[in-house]
Amino acid sequence: MENLLHSLIGLEKATVFIFPVSSQQMALAALGFSYSPKRLSLSFAKCLRHRDDGPDLATLSRPSSPHKWRMVIAYDGKKFAGWQYQESAPTIQCLIEKALTRITKLDRKQLRLVGAGRTDAGVHAWGQVAHFITPFNYDCLESIHAALNGLLPSEIRVREISPACPEFHARFSTISKLYHYKIYNDLIMDPFQSRYAYHSGYKLNPVVMREAASYFVGRHDFTSFANVSHRDGLVNPVKEIFQFHVKEMDHVFQIEVEGTGFLYRQVRNMVALLIEIGREALPPVVVRDILAACNRRELAKFAMSAPPHGLCLMSVNYSDDILKAPAGCPASSFGRPQTASKCRLPFY
Repeated sequence: MENLLHSLIGLEKATVFIFPVSSQQMALAALGFSYSPKRLSLSFAKCLRHRDDGPDLATLSRPSSPHKWRMVIAYDGKKFAGWQYQESAPTIQCLIEKALTRITKLDRKQLRLVGAGRTDAGVHAWGQVAHFITPFNYDCLESIHAALNGLLPSEIRVREISPACPEFHARFSTISKLYHYKIYNDLIMDPFQSRYAYHSGYKLNPVVMREAASYFVGRHDFTSFANVSHRDGLVNPVKEIFQFHVKEMDHVFQIEVEGTGFLYRQVRNMVALLIEIGREALPPVVVRDILAACNRRELAKFAMSAPPHGLCLMSVNYSDDILKAPAGCPASSFGRPQTASKCRLPFY
């Protein structure tokens, strides 16, 4: 046993065979090394001092702290049952977790994948943000980035992977979210717009829609515009809207709304009311009255939720401080660059 310890101490690298002898196992455990009946390669450069001094327990290698990674994700939500993990239906989170599990060999409880926004079934995203955790670091993120997109269906793409600080949380660190909702306003729907825009055959008035949108800006109780959700439990209904724009681009109305956060189906409910106001079926001031009522039934008298396929989560915004990468981490990956090689075929 003494000879075994002397053979380990002071070596930079050794390959040994560990047999199921309890005294050997105990000695290796005391030094902080794992053991196995199989062949095991041990690296000691960072954990043992000079042979004459013997091992210093304070410098023995210990398990590294978890590493957190931030992803920016785009997806066409048409055929998925939303972001949130479900066992019975395909969701964005479920498919990303399966891909990460194949690559990292970690299960979903270890990965702890969290998204910034739990988009509903049929809702799209260009700038969804999520984070996951690994017990190990990466030297380069381009390989895992390429592997992820190779395993995911074509409707889902990871646009960016970056190292994140331990304090970063995809959901709770957000300072604002930006959503776009598209309405195609013409008698006949453009088939190339039908997947990502709601069709309104009624002529909409952008002037009254902008006036109505201005009532949403500011800090309000949005109880009247929130559907009941079993997912969130008790949620503070007071949210702040920073901007609410109605932009007209040929036959497309693009509604852009940015705020600190949104209640379940809040954006789609606000858009539905704007559409009724744009048709001039209601005056713009009705927004103020419905907000003051703090009652979902008040909105139900005038409008139902707008369909999900016109909605897209464009970006999730964070403070610069929380996005600073920790020391010793690899650079962010925005995709592996493609290079063209010279044609080697002979010319005839």
